[in-house]
Amino acid sequence: MITTTTEEREAILGAVREYAETELAPFASERDEQHLFPREALHRAGDLGLGGIYVGEEFGGTGLSRTDTVAIFEELAKGDPAVAAYISIHNMVAWMIDSYGDDAQRGQWLPRLTAMSEFGSYCLTEPGVGSDAAALATRAVRDGDEYEISGVKQFISGAGESGVYIVMARTGRPSTGSGTGSGAGGISAFLVPADAPGLSFGALEKKMGWHAQPTRQVILDGVRVPASAMLGDEGRGFAIAMSALNGGRLNIAACSLGGAQWALDRAVQYVHERVAFGEPLAEKQSILFQIADMRTELQAARLMVRDGAQAVDEQAPDATMRCAMAKRFATDAGFEVANRALQLHGGYGYLQDYGIEKVVRDLRVHQILEGTNEIMRLIVGREMLRPAGSASLQRSGEDRMRRAS
Repeated sequence: MITTTTEEREAILGAVREYAETELAPFASERDEQHLFPREALHRAGDLGLGGIYVGEEFGGTGLSRTDTVAIFEELAKGDPAVAAYISIHNMVAWMIDSYGDDAQRGQWLPRLTAMSEFGSYCLTEPGVGSDAAALATRAVRDGDEYEISGVKQFISGAGESGVYIVMARTGRPSTGSGTGSGAGGISAFLVPADAPGLSFGALEKKMGWHAQPTRQVILDGVRVPASAMLGDEGRGFAIAMSALNGGRLNIAACSLGGAQWALDRAVQYVHERVAFGEPLAEKQSILFQIADMRTELQAARLMVRDGAQAVDEQAPDATMRCAMAKRFATDAGFEVANRALQLHGGYGYLQDYGIEKVVRDLRVHQILEGTNEIMRLIVGREMLRPAGSASLQRSGEDRMRRAS
């Protein structure tokens, strides 16, 4: 992980801001309306180092901290939350390969992923399973030096566009030894190339938002991959998938901040310009209170996201809980702020020309993906109710206070 100075960080964010303002924002409405996947713009993101933001430098990554990363995704989302969220998912895939892959796997895939000459997809969720990811039914059966994978993955971003798919599949019995073949202990992760025979994709999903990125089923019908395509150790796939979600949740939270900040900025501009009942809306106390609350809630969410990022950077024992809290709070706050920005625009907020309704639609799914916000509450509640949970949190807070003093 590279430690950046204040000047270096500002330079990085300046370059990202320029990219968002020139490559994303001017085309966001068109891409949303026409469901255009911005391949060329994503290739140029790779040129900026945005394809492997927290991947090591050996294979073309930028190697930045998670604290720097969340600031980058906030800037990207000001240009287009849907594209920023896709870049987040791509980065999650690259990080998994960098963290758990062997030298051959890293050498094969990371140069292309970090350059964004090829894209990556994360394949965990299945039809009818949803939040109970450990109950997945996709099977990978060993046959000599190969595995044969069969199953269906649901809600896969980038499906049909990606060059590699990280597929979680069941290879054995759970660690509990129940013999049912279900549970987290029997899951392994595989790197499946896009040209693998038997790999196909469902129809494009018709979604409320995120129109600038394709979402489809990934269908594996007897897909054969060499045993060397397994990512990490057999039976560790679920743990690998979950470890990636800490960063993914922070990134999506940051995307909510960026989209909501853009909507708030537009609302501030609008209430200055709009005259009602003989005076600008900005002079009405009720409007001032709403703007103040929106700004306060975003800042509180921003601090929670930074705290979660710091926990991951420091490998804190309570990092998963802090990331879950940040994801729940920031995605809820982001959607509510964007929705209130729409309300402040009145009927104009409902029109596509103003762009606010697009951001509202895009941010709504952030409360669902990377673990629903109900699951985030479960993570936090279970951690706090463990015998050592409250004491662990207290010690963590005391340690942070000592470092700050």
